[in-house]
Amino acid sequence: MASISTRRGDDGTTGVPGGERRSKGELRVEASGCIDELNSTLGVARAFCDDEAIARDVLGVQRLLFSVGSAISTKPHGRKPVPEISDAMVEHLDALVERLESTSGLPGDWTIPGGHRTSAHFEVARTVCRRAERTIVRAVTAGEELQRNLLRFINRLSDVIWLWARVLDARHGIDARLRDEHHPGPPWSRAW
Repeated sequence: MASISTRRGDDGTTGVPGGERRSKGELRVEASGCIDELNSTLGVARAFCDDEAIARDVLGVQRLLFSVGSAISTKPHGRKPVPEISDAMVEHLDALVERLESTSGLPGDWTIPGGHRTSAHFEVARTVCRRAERTIVRAVTAGEELQRNLLRFINRLSDVIWLWARVLDARHGIDARLRDEHHPGPPWSRAW
């Protein structure tokens, strides 16, 4: 087996699909790196998850994230075709949201992370997902040509991850609400 240590990245560049080298500081590379980090944080959450259905859904999303990362890092009109982030991928997340929201006992308000160790891992993944979204927006704003469905997918995914945490809290009897009878607060907008 060839060594993983090629030393080609010592100059601050990385290989991207299609064979070219790009600066590790480029927004497109940063956004792809955020997706990689998101996949890893979801892997940690899945490793702690005792809910088989959620763990199975997380694994499915992790597989999709490889296509998302490739769609970001592959330059359009290059030698390699850009993987499509399809409407069906976004609709899959919409269906997950609908199914998860049907769980009884979910709060309709902001929540405090950390009530349960597994939901806390999902909360970290959610914040990484939101950072990935912000980085993709910055890349698009800077003129990078990226698929519209990338933002739709990542925005929906952060909702799904938030709901995974809430379902786990509910199933473990955790009340993670920010406001209750002892901690009233202003009527802010819904958490999503």
